[in-house]
Amino acid sequence: MSADLITVLLFIGLVVLLLMGFPVAFTLGGLSVILGYFVFGFEFFNLLPLRVFGIMTNYVLIAVPLFVFMGTMLEKSGIAERLLNTMSLLLGRLRGGLALSVVVVGALLGATTGVVGATVTTMGLLSLPTMLKRGFSKSLSTGTIAAAGTLGQLVPPSVIMVLLGSVMNVSVGDLFAAAIVPSVLLVGVYLIYIYAIALLKPEQAPPIDADELADFWRQGMLARVFRAFVLPSFLVIAVLGSIYTGIATPTEAAAVGALVATVLTALEKKLTWNVVVDVCKQTTFLTSMVFIILVGATAFGLVFRGIGGDDVLVRLLERTNLNPQFFLAVVLIGIFIAGAFIDFIEIIFIFVPVIMPLLVKYNFNLIWVGILMTACLQTSFLTPPFGFTLFYLKGVAPPEISTGDIYRGVVPFIALQLLITFLLLSFPDILSLIPTGARR
Repeated sequence: MSADLITVLLFIGLVVLLLMGFPVAFTLGGLSVILGYFVFGFEFFNLLPLRVFGIMTNYVLIAVPLFVFMGTMLEKSGIAERLLNTMSLLLGRLRGGLALSVVVVGALLGATTGVVGATVTTMGLLSLPTMLKRGFSKSLSTGTIAAAGTLGQLVPPSVIMVLLGSVMNVSVGDLFAAAIVPSVLLVGVYLIYIYAIALLKPEQAPPIDADELADFWRQGMLARVFRAFVLPSFLVIAVLGSIYTGIATPTEAAAVGALVATVLTALEKKLTWNVVVDVCKQTTFLTSMVFIILVGATAFGLVFRGIGGDDVLVRLLERTNLNPQFFLAVVLIGIFIAGAFIDFIEIIFIFVPVIMPLLVKYNFNLIWVGILMTACLQTSFLTPPFGFTLFYLKGVAPPEISTGDIYRGVVPFIALQLLITFLLLSFPDILSLIPTGARR
């Protein structure tokens, strides 16, 4: 059979098996092993272990379990709860101050945890009942918490960027640096939107009670603010500071973050044997899920490249004569749509390796493309029907919050994320703080 026909059969088989409900990792691996044997013979089984061993010895990927451990441990420390309460009182004089504080805390937690499930669950449990009690609308409350909880995917350090850096063969540190400006822009438009809603529709976002605020400002305000901010700030400086100053690689910085998060939990007197066991179990579960999908995707990539599938796509692209900008826009739209149905890990390990030869052919700067992809993958956490953030939030929401309330709440924030992605696509020079040569 020709390479074109085998490539088509490979993709049709993958889609059919996924739609039938088979697990992604075993679908990728099983289909690739069967097709690899029939196409290449027994020699395929001599090549596959070498590729899997390459994953096992990939130094960059060590950062994945370390960052997951750091985020999970920090979630157990209780620091997030104190930070959220203090920030809401600091911004309490403003209309919508509680919602504004949720966004700011989401950004800070994103820079310290990067684990969406932990962040959304924590903020949902802590802030959603309070927002509803203070008179915030259901849609604004749920939308704000869901959007703020996903900021950790764009705010460095980010597990998405670690995985993308490995798949795209680019510097994870450069991706982290390049994400600073988009992160600030996204947080900024969230804050502007919430404040505008609070001004235009004050009944949806009332201020905090004056008596409660007066008590906060009278009774040890400075001490509470210092205690709430100093520990998270120390963790951010330890992780990102060591990367940007060149003291540590992202993988080494992840180890530093895991250690610091453990020390902070101990300082908060929350470090017990049960906490350590629970954190290790969660870290093992999430890491195993990532790496078993990666093994399956590696087998898929070996077969795909072995049959010349990347050459087939390049030839197909040459026939269409697509403009490079239009091609990249189509890629981002594809990632956005796929994100509504499948997990970001699967997109990174299935979709990105397939289009990499085309990105190289068009001579795109891969750091810039990586940031655009990260922005789209972050949006995938919010897009119905299968956005994971929606499920996390629904799981901890009070009974009066319906799925429809959450869906209506996230729509404006999805639009704001797409707006930032469009700006980054149209005006690459917005990334003014990224390393030399990282612009398009």
